[in-house]
Parts: sequence; structure tokens; C-alpha cells
Amino acid sequence: MRKPDALLRRVAAEAGIKLGAHYGVGMVFLNRNTVLADAARADLRAELEKEGLTVAGWRVVPIDPDACGGEARKTLPHIEQLFVNAPANLLPEAFERHLFIARRRANLHIRSRDPVYYVLSLSSRVISWKGLVMPAHLPVFYRDLNDERLESSICLFHQRFSTNTLPQWWLAQPFRYLAHNGEINTIRGNRNWTEARSHKFSTRLLPDMAQLRPLVNMTGSDSSSLDNMLELLTMGGMDIFRAMRLLIPPAWQNVEHLDPDLRAFYEYNSMHMEPWDGPAGIVLTDGRYAGCVLDRNGLRPARYVITADRHFTIASEIGVYDYAPEQVVAKGRMKPGEMLAVDVETGRLLTPTDIDNDLKSRHPYRRWLRGHVQRLQSLYKIEPNLEPLSADALNAYQKLFGVTFEERDQVLRVLAEAGQEAIGSMGDDTPFAVLSGQPRSLYDYFRQQFAQVTNPPIDPLREAVVMSLETCLGAECSLFEESSDYAPRLTAHSPVLTEGRLQALLDNPGGRYPHRRIELHYPVGEGLRNAIERVCDEAVAAVRGGATLLVLSDRAMTPDTLPIHALLAVGAAHHRLVRDGLRCEANLIVETATPAIRISSRCCSATARPWFIPGWPTIACAI
Repeated sequence: MRKPDALLRRVAAEAGIKLGAHYGVGMVFLNRNTVLADAARADLRAELEKEGLTVAGWRVVPIDPDACGGEARKTLPHIEQLFVNAPANLLPEAFERHLFIARRRANLHIRSRDPVYYVLSLSSRVISWKGLVMPAHLPVFYRDLNDERLESSICLFHQRFSTNTLPQWWLAQPFRYLAHNGEINTIRGNRNWTEARSHKFSTRLLPDMAQLRPLVNMTGSDSSSLDNMLELLTMGGMDIFRAMRLLIPPAWQNVEHLDPDLRAFYEYNSMHMEPWDGPAGIVLTDGRYAGCVLDRNGLRPARYVITADRHFTIASEIGVYDYAPEQVVAKGRMKPGEMLAVDVETGRLLTPTDIDNDLKSRHPYRRWLRGHVQRLQSLYKIEPNLEPLSADALNAYQKLFGVTFEERDQVLRVLAEAGQEAIGSMGDDTPFAVLSGQPRSLYDYFRQQFAQVTNPPIDPLREAVVMSLETCLGAECSLFEESSDYAPRLTAHSPVLTEGRLQALLDNPGGRYPHRRIELHYPVGEGLRNAIERVCDEAVAAVRGGATLLVLSDRAMTPDTLPIHALLAVGAAHHRLVRDGLRCEANLIVETATPAIRISSRCCSATARPWFIPGWPTIACAI
């Protein structure tokens, strides 16, 4: 909710708290253990004072515990409001950042000892009331919400029942910026890449960003992690429009009629942030703008109504706000990938077209990309003719890399003869790999997660528009800055590389993509652990030496060596580079014979084929 200034000033005065001309207010869940609560208050106060802010006082929030159910009462926290005064010469935007930094630093060391502690909001612009109560009981539980003095021009409300997390007070929605209906299917990748990019994020507005890591919640609610990322981007200097278009972009790669300047905006930004993808209907506010965003598939509905008394209501269905039909000025529904917003300070409705026109015109993105983007498919003309392996060599490689008769007959043969994926029955009675008595591929130990298998399949016509496998290669840059210097990149329409594309890539087009080949085999006496650690050391040394492409290859096998499974090598190298802050300086190119069946695509970010099958693409996966 946009900060209800009149109410807060009155209740603060009633509590003996003197507020300055510019102040912030926080809603805080505290432990009912007074020792832990006092420690949390002290630590939060200390961090605020480090930022040059003054704690004006604390107020116990009046509540009615009878509005809670039995389980909610067992975990009911102590709830207080914190009032913070800003120095007279501090700008509002800077005040928000100081509140953010203090809250994040305090959270890092308080939550480790006190899991009840949670700051719902700490801002000079917005305030949050939420809890583990039924939606109709929220204004009963929080008595302030029934106070006639409460007035606000923005209100976000979300009725959300937990599906893949246990209900907890702090997980109730909305979060600090947004409320989210849906799920982020790519959440594990988004969190891991945020951790990797945290070493690249750089902005003068947050000079000590290293103190705030991890930048997003690495476990728990996907909506909470998305909210963390949105907050970080806005505190780093972005407005909510560019931030949300980076996080949840519309379909743009395969939309033929898309405005060229708008396409350039999305292409320029696509290299430095992957989409947080999944069904999503999101409402959000930063205190000035109230907006709504749908995912590129439009898998969550959003309908809006504008009435003559200048009320704008948007929700998943019509009827959440009572109005007479004759009062309706306009109504409609949002389309997939659209963003709609209201500026309450000017009273202006920002349509999807308004937002797109603003974003595309901020910089000459199309001119920046012209001459700086290379397309991999344009760098070679024909595929090289490779000599087929002898029958003995083929049999040896199939045994070495674990290609079974079933895979050859039921999967590979169908692909080779018809260019189609094999069709099987719905039932799968194959034992989990960890319980199987047979040798299994390492890929078999990985399974899809809950949210990745619960959504209905998309029809092929829509899928052709909204799905893309386009991959960017090259060192990433900080997304907080926009410049023509950050435009160079090499793009491939798929992360699966043929032999011709791999050779064209390794020829170092434009001199910007030096590579280093790392062999994935080792002498028997070295041992697997030592071999993997050596591969990681070589990867780190190569990136520090200027390599932009790391080619992990198991092609050059010899009779006296053993292969390191590509999945182990890629995972180890990836996480070592993340740990050393180097992952976004380089791309991993995997040339391997291991991904023989479809399940491997879930682990390697590509659907690949064995390099020892004549006429098939090289297994080179750009990650």
C-alpha cells in the first residue's frame, strides 16, 4: 500500500513518536522471545544509524489474534512498526537506498539466529500489512486497516494459498514490491545465475553490494526471490518498467511484426539477464506507479475496469470491486506479455504501448547493435564431411560412454531414420536410478521438479512464437549501465552446435572470443576427484588468462585414459567459476558423447547427440 501518511503521523503522535518532514516506516515480525526481539531491534537500529538515519521509535501494532486459526496462533509473531527519520538534506531516492541497505545487512545476521524475524517493508513510500489469516479476516486482524483515518491511492491485495511451500507468516503475499499469481519454473537457474552475476553487478548507487550477498533468497518462495531481484534492480537505479521487462520480457525473438526499435531494446538486454520464466500474473508498486505484468504465454488472466470516479481496478477476474455498471468508463483484459501501469502522482494511465515507446526510445539500441552483433550461422557456409568411425572404434565408444541397445534401437534409430523424437507410452515404470540395480547414466539421477511438469502443453502455433533457444556468447557486463560498449555479442539460434558451427566459433570471429580447450580424460592413477579439481583449476586459469570460451571435450580419448563424465565436469567448472567470481566472464562449450537421450537436455541446457554417430551434430552445448 502507498504510505498512508495522515494515519501514520497520527498513530505515531499518539505513541509519543516525533516524525520529521521525511520519514520511513517499517513493519516488523519479531520473536515472542523478548531476548531475541530486543537483540533484533538493537541490530536493526545499529545498521540504520550506520547509514546516517535516526530511529524515531517503535510502536506495537494493534492486532486481534482471534482472527487467526489455531495453527496460525501457534506461530503468531510479535508485530511492531518502526519509524525512521531522514536527515533534512537527504533526497527521497537516497533515503530509500539507505533503508534498503540497512535492512539487508541486518537481515543477514539476524535471520541466522532468529528465523521469526522478518521485515515486511521498510520504506518511505509503501507499507505492507500481511499475515497467515484468511483474506476476509485481514482487516479484523490488523485494526489499523479498519481505522477511518486510513487513506491511500494504491492498494495491492493477494489471496494466496501455499502449494509448494509450508505456510509461514513471512511467506504471505504481497512481498515488498509485488504479488505473484503463478510459479517461476526456472527459479533454480534464476537464483544460481543471480549468484554468478552478483560479481558483475556494479552501480555507484550501491557501492558495497558484496555486503548484501546473497542478493536473492536461495530457497523457499519463488515469488520472494523474484521480489528480491526487482528490489535490487530498482535500488540500483532502474525504474520498475525496465526492471520488469528484463525479468519477465514478452515474446520477441520470433514475433515478425514487432517494432524494430523495441526488438533492439529486448535483444540488447537479453545477454545480461535471462527471463524469470513461468506462468505469472504480477501486480506491483513502488509507491508512485501501480502496475500489472503478464508472462509471455499469458497463462494467468488479468482484467481491468476504470470507473467514472477514477478508480482503476485490475485483478484475475471481474467483480473484486463493487461499482455500478453505468459508472464503467473502460474495461478490458491484458494480453500475453503486456505491462500496464498507473502513475498516481500525475493521474496518467500508462498503456502497454506507452511503456514500450518509452523503453525503446531511451537509447539508440538498434544503432548500438548494428555492427556489434554477429550471427554464428552466418560465419560458415557448409558442414564439413567427417570420416566415419570404424566398426571396432564405434563399438568401443558406445561401450565406453554407456550407449545401450535400447537407446540405439528405440531413440537413436528413430532420430536417424525419420528426424523425429521417439514416441512412448505414458507409463514409466523404470526404477529411480538411485534404486536401480543396473548401471545407469549420470543424467538419469536428475528429475524435473514440481512446477516444471504441472502446466498443460502449449499448442505448436503459440510455441513457435513464444519459445526460443537463441543463445548469446561473450563476456557479460553490468546491467545497471547501458552503453554501446556493452553491445558486442555472438548469437546462435540454438545452444546445440554442429561441427561447422563449432569450428566457426573456435576460429575467434572478430578477435573477441579466444578459447581454451580442456580435455575431459585422465590417467587411471590420477583418480576422479583429482582429475575434476584439475579441470576446475584449468578453467579458472584460462578465464583469468583472457579466454572467453572454455571447450570441455572428451573427444580425444586414448586407450590408457578414462573419461570424466561431462555432467560432472561442467557442474564442477561452473560452480568453481561462480565461487571465484568469473562465471560471467566466459562461456562453457561442451563437446561430449554422453548426452544420448532426451533426459540429458534437462542437465546440460541442450538436446545433444553423440559425436561418434556419423552424420550427426557434434555434441557441443553452449552454456
